[in-house]
Amino acid sequence: MSLTTPVAFIIFRRPDLTQRVFAEIARAKPAQLFVIADGPRTGEERESCEAARAIVANVDWPCDVRYKYSDENLGCKRCVSSGIDWVFEHVEQAIILEDDCLPHPDFFKFCETMLSHYRDDVRVGHIAGTDYNRGAPRGEASYYFSRYTSIWGWATWRRAWKNYDVDMSEWPRVKEEKRHFQFFGTQAEAEHFDAVWDDIHAGVLDTWDGQWLFANLLAGQISISPNGNLISNLGCRQDATHTVVEEHPFAELPIGACHWPLRHPAYFSPDDEADFVRAKAEFLRKPPAHKRIAQKLSNKHFYGQILRALPVLGPKWAKRHG
Repeated sequence: MSLTTPVAFIIFRRPDLTQRVFAEIARAKPAQLFVIADGPRTGEERESCEAARAIVANVDWPCDVRYKYSDENLGCKRCVSSGIDWVFEHVEQAIILEDDCLPHPDFFKFCETMLSHYRDDVRVGHIAGTDYNRGAPRGEASYYFSRYTSIWGWATWRRAWKNYDVDMSEWPRVKEEKRHFQFFGTQAEAEHFDAVWDDIHAGVLDTWDGQWLFANLLAGQISISPNGNLISNLGCRQDATHTVVEEHPFAELPIGACHWPLRHPAYFSPDDEADFVRAKAEFLRKPPAHKRIAQKLSNKHFYGQILRALPVLGPKWAKRHG
């Protein structure tokens, strides 16, 4: 196939995964490719970062390729958010993949079809490639609607991304007015993100995707999820930035083809049951005490930042925990 929709590819320091995902991008042959890469955090990481960049230098099909490479390490939050900002300075819509999100070939066609169908419908802000229902169908349509902006392979428009605020400046007001309890289908989901968004706004959680969920919900937009999984996340391992737990409930989900032509849902509303099934499996479950302690000490939380700053121990901790 030859893909007319631009693709943004976010890479870092895992050349083995970069190679596998890039092979699927090459198979789709997008006419435009934007590659975003953060810089190494340590001298030891430089070689793996350069190896990943070398892979995406081999574009052997007609393509307008643009690279945004950082010499210094910006961190997940600033690198990814500024990279996507850069993409939408140039194009109206894009498909976005990270280096560990292996797509089924139908993922690209699915995104392109949905981008066209909902281009002018401001009720939709996000198109996901992941279905977290593990093969359980959600109705008869080819996709269903969700509140969640699943970012393991996704697509959106400039019109939606303009609502994005990496610093979540509106969060204190929303929290004070308790508006976020209206965003979700259950109180438990709202309480979970109350804590997550506190961490993001305070700057102790180095991420960009929680802000994207907040932006969509604040704008009253919902997301599209395929009724059948199109993305397998291969990166739930110790060298990940966030998903360092190999037994993650959605690690390496099987992928399958779409049935064409796509069938549209009869009703335009989020599937609360599907969202809650996903929430219970992913973040509402209570892990054992030792795993909760390990999570608190991981680099993405406050205590992890303290450990990472320690002399001698800090670089070793950072390397071990992403």
